[in-house]
Amino acid sequence: MTKPFFSIIIPIKIKNNFLKETKLKLQKQSFKNYELLVITDKISTNPCIKRNYGAKISKGQYLCFIDDDSYPDKNWLKNIKKQIDLHPNYAAFCGPALTPITDNILQQASGQVWSSVLGSGGAGLYRSLVSSPRFVNDYPTVNFVIKKTIFNQIGGFNIKYWPGEDTIFCLDLINNHQKIYYHPSIIVYHHRREVLKKHLAQTNRYALHRGHFARLFPQTSFKIGYLIPSLFLIYLITLPFHHIYIPLYLYIFLLFLTLLNIFIKSKNFFLAFLSIFAIFITHLTYGFMFIKGYLSPDILFKPRSI
Repeated sequence: MTKPFFSIIIPIKIKNNFLKETKLKLQKQSFKNYELLVITDKISTNPCIKRNYGAKISKGQYLCFIDDDSYPDKNWLKNIKKQIDLHPNYAAFCGPALTPITDNILQQASGQVWSSVLGSGGAGLYRSLVSSPRFVNDYPTVNFVIKKTIFNQIGGFNIKYWPGEDTIFCLDLINNHQKIYYHPSIIVYHHRREVLKKHLAQTNRYALHRGHFARLFPQTSFKIGYLIPSLFLIYLITLPFHHIYIPLYLYIFLLFLTLLNIFIKSKNFFLAFLSIFAIFITHLTYGFMFIKGYLSPDILFKPRSI
């Protein structure tokens, strides 16, 4: 039997409806030479360990990491293979994770946070929108492909951190003179967390680790885009003392422009208003948790009970 070219690895807690959708979309892939490895909590509650285990038992030449709440475009593997053929010396490939049109309005608002210039900040619009090809130095495992030999050479994901294991892994790649290539044709669709509770819970985790990494791994995490929410939070807290209102007026103006842009695209005023409110709360939450993470001596993964 011919070995698969791709090994698709999905870590999950338990079987769920998202996984059913993902498997259905994979069955419709235009490129068929792949295997699917679904790694559950029977292996570990740590997603990093599950991804590493999937890589260990895989048979493909390239490892494709995707989340269980995401599903690929029908030409996902075909387009990855095309880029591999064009750039065989590149170690890793990635592409945008778009918000599905089937997501409800609370999820759509979360998607608007990450796909707007004001909301995305340091993460970069290219993660949530179709953008021009480029090299990147940090990318999440929601849509990440890597040559298996290079994955083994790096040593897999650091099991100490989650989320954030992808940031450390990408940094290890860059430090080993490997290239990560983003191409807009490598598309997956990522179901968003509903605003505000689930969306902010996710923001808390990301900001906490990004702040911690800004101190430990400043090469990719100590950037102005990640710092701005914290600086904005400090500015608001100290506003009664310095009475400098121009930055606040500018921020309100940018919120208004974002509202108009979302409304023009969606023709839904409630979605536009909900999105800019979510952006504002996201900035405050991210700013606080980033500072907390930066000042934390250590952050440990807390396994959940099986």
